[in-house]
Amino acid sequence: MNTEQLKHFEQQFEHYMQAEMVQDPAHDMSHVYRVVKTAKALCKQEGAKLEVVLPAAYLHDCFTFPKNHPERKTSSAVAAEKAQAFLLSIGYPPQYLEDIKHAILTHSFSANISPATIEAKVVQDADRLDAIGAIGIARCIQVSTGFGSSLYHAHDPFAEQRELDDKAFTLDHFETKLFKLPELMHTNSAKKEAESRIKFMKTFLAQLDREM
Repeated sequence: MNTEQLKHFEQQFEHYMQAEMVQDPAHDMSHVYRVVKTAKALCKQEGAKLEVVLPAAYLHDCFTFPKNHPERKTSSAVAAEKAQAFLLSIGYPPQYLEDIKHAILTHSFSANISPATIEAKVVQDADRLDAIGAIGIARCIQVSTGFGSSLYHAHDPFAEQRELDDKAFTLDHFETKLFKLPELMHTNSAKKEAESRIKFMKTFLAQLDREM
């Protein structure tokens, strides 16, 4: 597929997501644009097929159950089917559809499915990178506020003498999930970026500690 053809399809991906995506603080069009930008960069660095990575990155959140929904872990499976139907409807080259479906299916942390292709690894890495760094801190606070969480435990903010509880305290989520993401990255490019973003997050926590 040439550049102009892919650019034409990209416009359709964007318009579809603007119309179909049910947005929340953690999953909105800004999140989609960031994942797409990161996925493009990783795609180039890792030699993946842009024809698979680009639609998967745009469409990965075309369907999402609410955060506390009992079927939350199946969101990516529903999104994969929905995305495939859309791509068929716009005449996207069929030889890429199964790999796109796989990339969308495996991007989700809660689905816990290992990606089997470099393209799926790139999309999963790009999505997970958006959960850490400066934007990761902001997103974490946004989502936690929706849960009614406090920023931190008043007497033990870093859980030195208590059990972690990321439903009650935003900072606890750094330890329960976010700081674990770098070791789950698949591509070398994403691993390097993740290390940089985690370093920033730890600098933020050190500054926060000084201010408390």
